[in-house]
Amino acid sequence: MTSKPVKLILPPGTKIPNHIALIPDGNRRWARARGLHTLKGHRAGFERAIELARSARDMGVHTVTLWGFSTENWDRTPAEVNYLMKLYVRLLDDYIKEAHYDKVKLVHIGRKDRIPGFLLKKIRQAEEETKKYSKYIANLAIDYGGHDEIVRAVKHMITDQVSPSSVDKKLFESYLDTHDQPYPYVDLLIRSSGEQRTSGLLLWQMEYAEMYWEESHFPDFTPEKLREAILDYSRRRRRFGANDVENHFRFKPHVTAKLEVNWWRLSKIPHGEKFRDYAISHLREQWGLSKQLGADAAKLMIEAFINGKSEKWPEAKASLSKFYQLIHEEAKLAFEPTLAASLQVHLWQKTMNVETYSFQEAESAGRNLVSEVYRISDLQATKAAHLMTLAEYERSLALAEGGDDHWKKAQNYLELYYSALKDRIA
Repeated sequence: MTSKPVKLILPPGTKIPNHIALIPDGNRRWARARGLHTLKGHRAGFERAIELARSARDMGVHTVTLWGFSTENWDRTPAEVNYLMKLYVRLLDDYIKEAHYDKVKLVHIGRKDRIPGFLLKKIRQAEEETKKYSKYIANLAIDYGGHDEIVRAVKHMITDQVSPSSVDKKLFESYLDTHDQPYPYVDLLIRSSGEQRTSGLLLWQMEYAEMYWEESHFPDFTPEKLREAILDYSRRRRRFGANDVENHFRFKPHVTAKLEVNWWRLSKIPHGEKFRDYAISHLREQWGLSKQLGADAAKLMIEAFINGKSEKWPEAKASLSKFYQLIHEEAKLAFEPTLAASLQVHLWQKTMNVETYSFQEAESAGRNLVSEVYRISDLQATKAAHLMTLAEYERSLALAEGGDDHWKKAQNYLELYYSALKDRIA
């Protein structure tokens, strides 16, 4: 585990969540897999938590909630519970130092009546010392349960003799643990160790949270992986139960697929007039470009394609960067053109030579490209990327072996790819 700060940069246009909630599963499994005592896993997890909170702030996240101990965790052995409580004291000692530097308000959410006195004293100290800060918020959930929070809120309302007629959403939220926070609602929930459930964390505040399930155990969930989770979140289209106001793509999958295969088939003689015309037609259909912009885009794509066939990858990337910049400005998408160009080059490197073709690597490269350019999550991009990779593979076989069968299959897979893509983005 490293304590060295990691500075990460997000691409321009990234939609950064205001509130990230972390469920740090897998500390004990991480330790057992390494032949260590499970308590070592908890320690590694808490060190990671401090590092991730710091990285989240660096990337512009206002509120981070860390679930350290649930209302059900008291069933663990007294030795483990005692160790955890002492770890929280150490966590808070480290956190307070950073909180003063970064202007972070530390907030305990959960019950206070069952927490050991030595920890409760530290919690109250942390809350008192940082209560004046508002730049960031760090929620530490200890002895927390989503049902318990709601029950406590109802009890407090009864104690305050709140009349039934005055109860509404706003009033109820004023009795929750997050009552005075600017971003009480969770934008992104991250749970590690392959677990796929919320377990009641911030049950009320998780109404429209996006879920991100991480396979690695929490001590292995690095700041770099947090960055990937934020990028994945940024690609998602959040409607909050209303109509989608983002621009829709209007291309026809069968037309787009046919036009793309037409210029694929002429790729051995890319200087021909038909090659250029087919490329223009394809790009205009796919992206809704004007005639002039279609010609400009086709010129850049053809330059990149020719350089790619000659394995002049820096030149190919330069042309693709300009191509994606044009698409970025015209289609009003939030992808980063240079990153998209790099991903496109990586895909071509994996698919242009049938002798070195690795389907698994090509599919991974395609998924990264699709999710970045079309602003959908990696999970949502999986089906489309699989179909695109099948089409690319048939193209490689057709160019290497000849014959119409491979071209027909390529066009069929492309049509399915564009249909799957449109299902996600239209």
